Amino acid sequence: MVASDKNRIGFVSTRLAGTDGVSLEVAKWVRILTGFGYECFFFAGESEWPADHSYVVPEAHFKHPEIQALNADLFDNYTRSLETSQKVQDLKSHLKKHLYEFVRQFHVDLLIAENALSLPMNVPLGLALTEFIAENYFPTVAHHHDFAWERERYAITAADDYLRAAFPPTLRSIHHVVINSFAGRQLALRTGATSTLVPNVMDFDSPPTKPDAYAADLRSALGLRPDEYLLLQPTRIVPRKRIELAIELARRLDLKCALVISHTPGDEGYAYQDYLLDYANLMGVRVILASDIMNHSRGQTEDGRKIYSMSDIYQQADLVTYPSRVEGFGNAFLETIYYRRPIVMSTYEIFKTDIQPKGFRVIGFGDFITEETVRQARAVLGDADLVAEMTEHNYELGRLYYSYRTLETRLSTLISARLRVLQQAGGYGGYKRL
Repeated sequence: MVASDKNRIGFVSTRLAGTDGVSLEVAKWVRILTGFGYECFFFAGESEWPADHSYVVPEAHFKHPEIQALNADLFDNYTRSLETSQKVQDLKSHLKKHLYEFVRQFHVDLLIAENALSLPMNVPLGLALTEFIAENYFPTVAHHHDFAWERERYAITAADDYLRAAFPPTLRSIHHVVINSFAGRQLALRTGATSTLVPNVMDFDSPPTKPDAYAADLRSALGLRPDEYLLLQPTRIVPRKRIELAIELARRLDLKCALVISHTPGDEGYAYQDYLLDYANLMGVRVILASDIMNHSRGQTEDGRKIYSMSDIYQQADLVTYPSRVEGFGNAFLETIYYRRPIVMSTYEIFKTDIQPKGFRVIGFGDFITEETVRQARAVLGDADLVAEMTEHNYELGRLYYSYRTLETRLSTLISARLRVLQQAGGYGGYKRL
């Protein structure tokens, strides 16, 4: 598919930077869409994309102090203050003004909202975006990675009116995209909206490059001893990841090993991380927090240390742990398959319904670690041939079901359809092109 010169796509999210799942998937969509000939632009509270293609508004970030203050009053309670209601409206107007300017400045023809209309981490941004789309009948793809109803932290709320209006909205010019079949069913049940399923992907047709000299000192940089196994927990440190089960596994393996956690707690505070460190000390397990020297790409810290990529650490991991209670899809699972590493993981609901039936070979468990889980983990740590057989089998399945070719096929149809609606409405003049 070749895009028209006029086709410009604007991504909107709270943050388009770092190693979170939304930012990583956006990079894959941009690569495919750029290959089709579209030009992509970015609206967010933080953007790592080129400055001349980015429109950064600090209040769009979920970590902005004013947004965090709002969230403290909107969630974990059933009432909110008059001041909070007024502040929501003020920030919504502020962000909507900038959305108009973003679309006008970059001549954007189609918006892709990346979780900004799904998870209410920034309520004013979702409301602003919804009003902008409604006021202009603007062609929009709402790419949903998580919904509020999937997260316990939003179960008690004084923002039901906002959630019904914008998380997600049901406007005729919005096409919804979900990353798993369960989300699609729930979206239809709760809002009546239809959706397209586009799973997360990796570039399985381009295998990862082999480890080079740059990463040769990664183990020593982490403080690992030569005879220690590297167990990798490649996730943020949040309770739904159930990292205490990875610590338990490390203890029950009864082998020389350390559990390396690659990410930070993110926006959910440090109480769970403190608990994990206390628990690891109690269990006699060495936990290494590595987020200060890990990122999606290589670099250097402010004090001159090397920053290693996720590719570097995946390829040196002896075993990946992924004991999550719930996942929208499971990026860490997909990355593990791509880097051909063995994985011990919980068989969370989406894995059981959408992924496991395809035949992947993992060391799976349910609610808790069993002796059989430990036995299988020991087996792969001591048998390189078994690891090679399992991981090659999984890689080929990944290539079949979750490759960039899958994304290309689905995005080609999806984006063409949205732009065709634009043309059928009378070309750009059929909309209030800004």
